[in-house]
Amino acid sequence: MTSSNVQPRIFVVEDEYLIRMLLEDMLADLGYQISAAAGTLNEARELAKTTELDVAILDVNLDGEDVFPVADILTSRGKPFLFVTGYGGQGLPDHYRGRPTLQKPFQIEDLKATLATLAPV
Repeated sequence: MTSSNVQPRIFVVEDEYLIRMLLEDMLADLGYQISAAAGTLNEARELAKTTELDVAILDVNLDGEDVFPVADILTSRGKPFLFVTGYGGQGLPDHYRGRPTLQKPFQIEDLKATLATLAPV
């Protein structure tokens, strides 16, 4: 937790419920709070428009659909995000290849290091 007692707010987009719960637990352990969580592309798109967040974590493949429309919304809002994928950065469109990406499966240390560059606690 930061000295000002304000926890960075994380928007989590992950279609696999157990992975989403594990990720939320990791984030809590690292001192982040969950501002919103979504498991479908439609839900994620709606939440991406209005959720107050400091950073988003986006699973690239949501039940066979690409998460990039959500990334586009967050980009238009000027909100930072990182991708989580089992396929590596090669599966990202060219304009998103420079974004932070975590390869599944990842450890809490990897998550902490990547988030530290976007929303340090």
